[in-house]
Amino acid sequence: MTQFMQVFTALVLAAFAAYAGAWYIGSIESNFALLLSLATAITGAFWLAEQCYFLPWRRRAAQALPDVTQALQGVTQALPGSTQALPGAQHGAGMAGEPGATEAVRKARERLLMQPWWLDWTAGLFPVIAAVFFLRSFLVEPFKIPSGSMIPTLLVGDLILVNKFTYGIRLPVINTRITAGNPPARGDVMVFRYPPQPSQDYIKRVVGVPGDEVAYINKRLTINGQVIETKALPDFLEEDAMRYFPQWEERLGAESHRLLNNPDAPAFVQGASHFAYRENCRYSVEGVVCKVPQGHYFMMGDNRDNSLDSRYWGFVPEGNIVGKAFFVWMNFGNLGRIGPFH
Repeated sequence: MTQFMQVFTALVLAAFAAYAGAWYIGSIESNFALLLSLATAITGAFWLAEQCYFLPWRRRAAQALPDVTQALQGVTQALPGSTQALPGAQHGAGMAGEPGATEAVRKARERLLMQPWWLDWTAGLFPVIAAVFFLRSFLVEPFKIPSGSMIPTLLVGDLILVNKFTYGIRLPVINTRITAGNPPARGDVMVFRYPPQPSQDYIKRVVGVPGDEVAYINKRLTINGQVIETKALPDFLEEDAMRYFPQWEERLGAESHRLLNNPDAPAFVQGASHFAYRENCRYSVEGVVCKVPQGHYFMMGDNRDNSLDSRYWGFVPEGNIVGKAFFVWMNFGNLGRIGPFH
C-alpha cells in the first residue's frame, strides 16, 4: 500500500510539474482556476486519507512498539546461550514501555509517527492550498495590469485586487453564479473573461448596462441620449511613450474618473469583428452607436484611443464577469500607486 501511494503521489506531482513547465514555455494556455481546483481536491483527498487511515495506523503502531520490543527482548533472552539484547537496550534504565524506555525505542516511535514525504507534499499542503482556493475563488483575486488600456486610472505593472463577491459569488472554473449580489453599475472597473477568448481576463470600465443605448461619436460619450459631460484636466505624461496627452474627468456613476483622448487618433472604429448582437450596433466615420442587449455590458478603456474594447469585439455576457477591481496593492516601480481607485 505504501509503495503504491509513493508511486501514485510521484506521478501526480510530476503531472503538475509538467503542466506548469508547459505553461511556462508557452506550449499550453494555463487555466489557473482549474489547476488550483484540482490541487485542492487532490490534496484534500490525501488529507482526508491521512486523518482517517494513515495517521491512526501510525499511532497504533507507535503505541504497540514498546510491547513488541518487550516481547522481542524476552524472546532474545530466552534463547539458549543468548547474551545479546536489542540495540540500545544496554543503555536503558529498564524494559521497553517502562519510564526508563531506551533511546532507541523513543527514536523508533518518532520515526513511526513522522509523516512520510508523499503525505508531506500532499496532505501537508492542503490547509494552505485550501485557504488560497477559498480566498481567490470567493473573496478577492489578484491581477497584474499588462497593458495601457486603462491609463490613467491603472498603469502597466499595477498589481490589483478584484472583489469576487460584489456581483455575486461564482463557482470556480464553470463561473456559475450561486448568489445574487449587485449588478455591475456604470463606472465600475470590472474584470471579465474576454468574449472572443474566454481563457483570457480583461479589465475595462462599465459604460453601458443592459438596455442602454451607448454612442461614442466624435470622441464624445452619450448614454440614452444624454451627453456625459467632461472637465479638462492638466495633460497626462505617459511615461512609456514619453508624450503628453489631453486628460479629462468624466462621471458615469457615483464617482468620477479620469480618461485620455489622443487628438491625432481618428474617431471611426477600424476593424470591428463580427460579434454576437452586432446588429445592435451602427458604425460610421464618426464612431459607433450600440444598444446593449439584456444580460450584457458595454465596456470601454479609460485610454479611449488605445483600448481594444466593446467597440471592436462587442458586449460582455453576464456569465463572463469575474469581479470588481478596487485596489492597487503594489507597483514595484512606483509605491505611490498603492491605494483604492475609481
